[in-house]
Amino acid sequence: MLQASNLRKAFKDQVAVDDVSLELNAGESVGLLGPNGAGKSTTIAMLSTLLKPDAGTVTFEGRDVLADPGPVRRALGVVPQEIALYPELTAQENLAFFGGLYGLKGAELKRAIDEALDLVGLSERRHDVVKRYSGGMKRRINIAAALLHDPKLVIMDEPTVGIDPQSRNHILDTVRRLNRERGLTVLYTSHYMEEVEQLCDRVYVMDHGEVIAAGTLDEVRALAGDEGTVLLQAD
Repeated sequence: MLQASNLRKAFKDQVAVDDVSLELNAGESVGLLGPNGAGKSTTIAMLSTLLKPDAGTVTFEGRDVLADPGPVRRALGVVPQEIALYPELTAQENLAFFGGLYGLKGAELKRAIDEALDLVGLSERRHDVVKRYSGGMKRRINIAAALLHDPKLVIMDEPTVGIDPQSRNHILDTVRRLNRERGLTVLYTSHYMEEVEQLCDRVYVMDHGEVIAAGTLDEVRALAGDEGTVLLQAD
């Protein structure tokens, strides 16, 4: 479905991503694992057309994303690490705004909002302004906004950062349901091995801008050993 080959991105004299290649097949849940500063966010910014690579290629369903970004943008939902919501608006108003950007309106928009709020467990809080939400609730609405247009692929950039355990568990359960029950393709970035173990079929491990290991969870564990696993779990 999505394939990246030999991606490179530098900011002045600082190389953020160096020769990164990865592949997502339809229906998979794939982890992008690594410590803070490993290059995960820069990589997904290039995959989602938000950032142009200095070198390398990205294809989506066989099409060159750099030459023709439209198809991947329509098929992609992105959950950013930062909260991308308007705090003075209610959850429903936020979702109506973002749904409008996707071209949804009328009954189609209402249905999409209802389904997204139900999925993230916040239907009963839809009329509360977002600034009154906890950090975990805001992150759940962040996820809902990325799902309104029924994407084929969703990219989640560390969606459990800085939230309470209950909200974290709810988000992990939501990701599992999206992948296993709905068949949605997921690219999930994290620096917690535990999360990737719960959610992902395969994993790419990044450090200092490079992919240092890739494969199934068992294959990566064998490559990393106990020392590597502890390193990846650390903040």
